[in-house]
Amino acid sequence: MAQVPVAEGIFTWPSDEPQLIGSRCTACQIVTFPAQASCPRCPSTEMAEHLLARRGRLWAWTTQGFPPPSPPYSGPTGEAFAAFGVGFVELGGEVKVEARLTVADPDALTQGMEMELVLVPFRTHDGKGDGAGDQGDEVMTFAFRPVG
Repeated sequence: MAQVPVAEGIFTWPSDEPQLIGSRCTACQIVTFPAQASCPRCPSTEMAEHLLARRGRLWAWTTQGFPPPSPPYSGPTGEAFAAFGVGFVELGGEVKVEARLTVADPDALTQGMEMELVLVPFRTHDGKGDGAGDQGDEVMTFAFRPVG
């Protein structure tokens, strides 16, 4: 079984030390994730690719105890669904990224704790032509895990 990214251009792939791919406005220097073609702060359309820091600080979090609406969600449902953590992680003082967390227990998380980007399995590709890869490929997404 091969591994494929959930989407192109979201994180570096393949990589032993993955990084999220954002953008930086060349006029006002604001950093965005995901990458954008124009600046959300100023009228500039001069955005440069910007690799985000792999580590950051947990800013806020919650637990997702039920499958999100489908579409766009295409992961496990029913008895196969497992609750997962969702949080905002501030990376390098540049941008807050909303992402899955590898920890689903909110009591195991604390504001300001150090988090690190990891790639985790999301689902197995079903072969329905969504561009994620061949049937049976493991689709990978990004998440953050506590450091230490």
